[in-house]
Amino acid sequence: MQHWLIKSEPDVFSIRDLAKAKRQTTHWEGVRNYQARNFLRAMQVGDLAIYYHSNATPSAAAGIVEIARTAYPDPTAWDTSSDYHDPKASQENPIWSMVDVKLVEIFPREIPLDELRTVKALADMELLRRGSRLSVQPVTAAQFRTIEKLGKKSSHRPA
Repeated sequence: MQHWLIKSEPDVFSIRDLAKAKRQTTHWEGVRNYQARNFLRAMQVGDLAIYYHSNATPSAAAGIVEIARTAYPDPTAWDTSSDYHDPKASQENPIWSMVDVKLVEIFPREIPLDELRTVKALADMELLRRGSRLSVQPVTAAQFRTIEKLGKKSSHRPA
């Protein structure tokens, strides 16, 4: 099993929006960075990811999701009405991929970026590198467990 961190802006799609989705599952579309796309393509069903609220006040780890479906073509890339449209993409040449994620847990409190920066066990984490903007990134099992422990002080599991 691999571990990941995926970012979403909470005003676009928060972890609470995921909790309201059918079967608490959704597709993770709109990734338009080749390295992040390649990480999506490496994900396997059952892998776990930290759900991270980016561009928020404050940006923070919000919970855990499970990869529910491996990478498949992202049709928003060839949809001219989509914010994620890419004129180079088509059904014949999809270029971009997405995965499905399922809610595992909402942390009882979000763990702000400033707090994550103070945790020695996370010092080498990609998220904490200055200037890091990658929306999908691998995390080590140890980094994942550290964030999970910080978030489980009084854990809430979705119904």
